[in-house]
Amino acid sequence: MHPGASRRRTAGRPRRMTGLMSENAPQNPRRRHTDAVDFGYKEVPAGEKAKHVRAVFDSVADKYDLMNDLMSAGVHRLWKRYALGQTGLRPGQAALDVAGGTGDLAAGMAAQVGERGLVVLSDINAAMLEVGRNRLLDRGLMRNVRFSLANAECLPFEDESFDCVTIGFGLRNVTDKPAALASMRRVLKPGGRLLVLEFSKPVVPGLKPVYDVYSFSVLPWLGRRVAGDSDSYQYLAESIRRFPDQETLRGMMQDAGLEDCRYNNLSGGIVALHKGFRY
Repeated sequence: MHPGASRRRTAGRPRRMTGLMSENAPQNPRRRHTDAVDFGYKEVPAGEKAKHVRAVFDSVADKYDLMNDLMSAGVHRLWKRYALGQTGLRPGQAALDVAGGTGDLAAGMAAQVGERGLVVLSDINAAMLEVGRNRLLDRGLMRNVRFSLANAECLPFEDESFDCVTIGFGLRNVTDKPAALASMRRVLKPGGRLLVLEFSKPVVPGLKPVYDVYSFSVLPWLGRRVAGDSDSYQYLAESIRRFPDQETLRGMMQDAGLEDCRYNNLSGGIVALHKGFRY
């Protein structure tokens, strides 16, 4: 049996991992579609947020990596490298990258688990997933990687399938974050870990006002000049401000059933890496 398989199945791999899945990614049934949720500084019905988020990433998919390099001056690669250093993965294990977009974390984990291991790159957005698939194909990293169009709130994998689950800069775009955290915990094996890499709240004195000016002036300008879309980058800046702070997210992970939850601030708290375990 492949090490990524659930103990409840006789098949070698978690289900639904062969190629790109149907665009009708599963929806979370817990939240009523009429409940109001945040979409940046706006509020929209819960049933419509995924549609709005999908439109944002449909618009920016082709320029996503270039914009990340420009917006962070390349520092996003260091944040991801730090996260990859915390996976604890060994050759032959199985990992899941949720909301993995263009595949940076998935590529790193594919190298960690080797050809005997398995990495699944999942995203709710078909355009982003296709870009990620093409990037990994160009890098020759397809032998141990699978792709799944999947909603983080109700992941279509068996219980206890993965040794590590990551979500990098994706949780703030999820409609029902507690449901997503519970879903990611469910698919972890006992002893497995969840890593949440996300923008957070600056903790260095004097950094916040500078960061605000950059976020609400420079980012939309870059979006307009490079990606031809200032509105999407205005939303991304707003979504960062609406996201829970470090301690609140740690509490949400504990509420989802994860244990030994902790975090490390990166770049003065502009980004934080949260880690929790399933024992």
